[in-house]
Amino acid sequence: MSDAAARVADATANNWVDRVAPLWTRPYLRLSRFDRPIGSWLLLMPCWWSAALASGAAHDLHQLPKMIALFFIGAFVMRGAGCTWNDITDRDLDAKVERTRSRPIPAGQVTAKKALAWLVLQALIGLVVLLQFNSFAIATGIASLAIVAAYPFMKRITYWPQSVLGLAFSWGALMGFAVVFQRIDATALLLYAGSICWVIAYDTIYAHQDTEDDALIGIKSTALLFGARTQTALVIFYGLAVSLISVALRLAGAGWPAWIGLIVFAGHLAWQITRIDIKDSALCLRLFKSNRDAGLLLFAGLLLDAFLRAG
Repeated sequence: MSDAAARVADATANNWVDRVAPLWTRPYLRLSRFDRPIGSWLLLMPCWWSAALASGAAHDLHQLPKMIALFFIGAFVMRGAGCTWNDITDRDLDAKVERTRSRPIPAGQVTAKKALAWLVLQALIGLVVLLQFNSFAIATGIASLAIVAAYPFMKRITYWPQSVLGLAFSWGALMGFAVVFQRIDATALLLYAGSICWVIAYDTIYAHQDTEDDALIGIKSTALLFGARTQTALVIFYGLAVSLISVALRLAGAGWPAWIGLIVFAGHLAWQITRIDIKDSALCLRLFKSNRDAGLLLFAGLLLDAFLRAG
């Protein structure tokens, strides 16, 4: 198989992995989704939200640049590790789904044993990042690993695997408070809960790409559970996300830039709801990816608020 033919089906054409990465690294970079980095960005957003909100609440920015940089590295590395674990556990299922059978393990680009070694290397890099923080933050970060390990199996058990993904992908909402305050308070928990609702909604949109194949092979998802009621479900979960985050902002004493960021974030989510067509896979993918922009808009408001409050 030529490397051009080895490109993963849902990777962006002419992505940097397929264009410039050394040939021997490409299967491993594909395992980590570096050719499809949207998941890493979505994992990063709650981390950056909590870093900015906690720094603003503390009226202290001295840890914020460090958190922004280390959370960025950690999100991309640990997303890569999580995806590698997912592909190891799902390699037989992936071979049966049109969108995923081109992934490196079912496509024969890399063995499960080599993928496991790559997983360990990424986890070690993530550990090095985590060790830059205080002991409470280190323990908080390590605690997330149980959820990450369990997630790939949830789609075999429950129609709510997106809720478990939400628990894992939103963990960063706790980390900023763990670093700044060395505790997790009600503000952090509300931000975490809001992020979980956000993840459930956007991953439901994503899962609508695979509903036919998932139904055939017995994989469960909220996309199958909600079906034609998906738009209503998005209203509920996106509405809960905005509501819970708004309470977190209130408890943190956030100023007007944070509220403007939340309003724009909410407007973006409302736009997704009006556009959704669950029968249009390409549109579902575009709307799913647009959540990075929604998250960045909220982060921009929180970041400006942190700077103004520290000044």
